[in-house]
Amino acid sequence: MKLIVGLGNPGPRYRSTRHNLGFTVIDRVAERLGAAFDREKHHGLVAESRAEADRVLLVKPLTFMNRSGECVAPMARYSGCDPNHLLIVADDVNLPLGRLRLRADGSAGGHNGLKSIIARLGTDAFPRLRLGVGDDRAGEELADHVLSKFRPEEWPVVERMTAEAAEAVLCWLREGIERAMNAYNKQV
Repeated sequence: MKLIVGLGNPGPRYRSTRHNLGFTVIDRVAERLGAAFDREKHHGLVAESRAEADRVLLVKPLTFMNRSGECVAPMARYSGCDPNHLLIVADDVNLPLGRLRLRADGSAGGHNGLKSIIARLGTDAFPRLRLGVGDDRAGEELADHVLSKFRPEEWPVVERMTAEAAEAVLCWLREGIERAMNAYNKQV
């Protein structure tokens, strides 16, 4: 069993914001796997598929970002997913726009969604794919920045990054974290 979770905030107000890139990538992965988000479970939208011999659950939490653990931890327990078979996809202001960073484990790095997941799972030993959204706030609050939509000139980079991120997720799924890190931890 593999569990792949894209982080974001529910509702149309947050669609296409920096904080919702996890949802965007998971939607692309679902499309590639021929899966549809057709049910709710443990405060999340769920799609199911198979890749190779693995059953795969794709999840978009319906909790707000800072409460993502309320969905992820019960889903991991329900599915019997070991933490190293869980992949979290989330935005990261500490990476320049367009940069991907896969890690096998690590801290939350200031990301409230990851903090919530770590607290609820009781471990930070799970893979995560961080998507660079940059930090060009120019005086605005961090929350305002991550909840803002991308500027028109940023969209070509965002499109390339989300396509590459979906490929990175599929690589992780089929070939493991080491191979995915070696192939995708680069500027797109």
